[in-house]
Amino acid sequence: LIYIFQWIILISSFLFFLLQSSVSEPQVTYLSISTPFLSQGVFLSYGLSPFTLKMVRQISTDVLHIVEPANDGYQLTLRLDFSKLPHNKESLKIITEVSSVQAVILSSQLKEMLQNVNSWDSSQGMYKPIKLIYHPKEPFYVIRQPQKIVAVFPMRFKDNSDVIIATSFFQELMDVVSLKKWAKVPPCNWSPIPPLELRGESFEDLSTNGGFVSFG
Repeated sequence: LIYIFQWIILISSFLFFLLQSSVSEPQVTYLSISTPFLSQGVFLSYGLSPFTLKMVRQISTDVLHIVEPANDGYQLTLRLDFSKLPHNKESLKIITEVSSVQAVILSSQLKEMLQNVNSWDSSQGMYKPIKLIYHPKEPFYVIRQPQKIVAVFPMRFKDNSDVIIATSFFQELMDVVSLKKWAKVPPCNWSPIPPLELRGESFEDLSTNGGFVSFG
């Protein structure tokens, strides 16, 4: 198949798409996606997992087909047959879901990781934090503890006014969650400094102006 039309859409230095179409198949478009893995240490060794591919296929079995292998330099290539789109409101739903396929890739990786949490390695009873990158230079961490899973989000803000507002909000939040009537809600904590579990992580990743919010 010779591609007549080809576009590379650069979202950021970490995420870009390749769109290809041909006059011989005017109703078909090939979409290739290059996206960073949610966790380099967990997923990079074998690429997109069968679980992730299954989640992508569930968007629409008629319109969307996964091309294997993917185009060189991309994690995923999809064949989109728009002639199979239903002529009703369902078509808009399918188009919306296809446009959010990168979010499906990231969320399915997180689901799979949490489903396999018991297989995480530990050293002397301590579990190493898993660094997850959902947006360039904005990682968060998932930490397994004996009875629970903790998610830690370093908070960064561009404007000084946002820092002031956020700090006040988090301090108020800590006062509220400490009340007895909120004792049964999932724990939420804020601290201006990194929690001890993140000791050893890179200075760049732990440099924030809004502190750290933890859930779990």
